[in-house]
Amino acid sequence: MRHAKKKGKLSRDAAHRRSLLRTMSKQLIEHERIQTTQPKAKALRPEFEKLITLAKRGDLHARRQALSQLNQDKFVVHKLFEEIAPRYVDRNGGYTRIVKLGPRRSDSAEMVFLELV
Repeated sequence: MRHAKKKGKLSRDAAHRRSLLRTMSKQLIEHERIQTTQPKAKALRPEFEKLITLAKRGDLHARRQALSQLNQDKFVVHKLFEEIAPRYVDRNGGYTRIVKLGPRRSDSAEMVFLELV
């Protein structure tokens, strides 16, 4: 039975899904706004919010945990800790926003912008 399983599978096995979410997290940190499908954005949102919460903590252990989550990309982790996290010191969650764009032309998948607030 599938009780309390909130994450969608996104038509991928576990390793591919984890890789997809890590890559999308890195892109969101770099560009601060990405265009993707709605199910991917909804899957990414909780993962990304946990990263920002780690960055708000700001200690060495949090930095190492973020490095582990972001495939050892030091430049992305530096931007997350030094530029993005200080913006949200007074905010208790809700760091991202999903803006609907309408269906994609080729396959009618619902497209959205996932952006930092």
